[in-house]
Amino acid sequence: MTLSMKTRVQGEVVILQCAGRLVYGDESAAFRDRIKNLLCGSHQIVVDLTEIEYIDSGGLGTLVGQLASTRFLRGEIKLVHPNQRVTDLLRRTRLDTVFKSYASDDEAVAAFGESDLPG
Repeated sequence: MTLSMKTRVQGEVVILQCAGRLVYGDESAAFRDRIKNLLCGSHQIVVDLTEIEYIDSGGLGTLVGQLASTRFLRGEIKLVHPNQRVTDLLRRTRLDTVFKSYASDDEAVAAFGESDLPG
């Protein structure tokens, strides 16, 4: 299954719902382009991974790169509900210390009200 993405806005936060696979190639390029476009309107982004089946090293690299780009603009990306395989990958690569994960979109959106934004 290829990557599909839908966006919705909740307050000042953009929620990007992803489904399928985030892998090197067209999927990573589409994800990168979508985040770049979202950053034109908001620097508070929630990436909902509930329906992501698989992330490879290229997809993980793209996710990290987009976090870096967002933080450069004094923004933040929060993850929602990565499956066990993705959670294990984040833990093995120690990226679980870089990305904050939440159980729901509402929980992630509420976390933007807390003082955890960089800068």
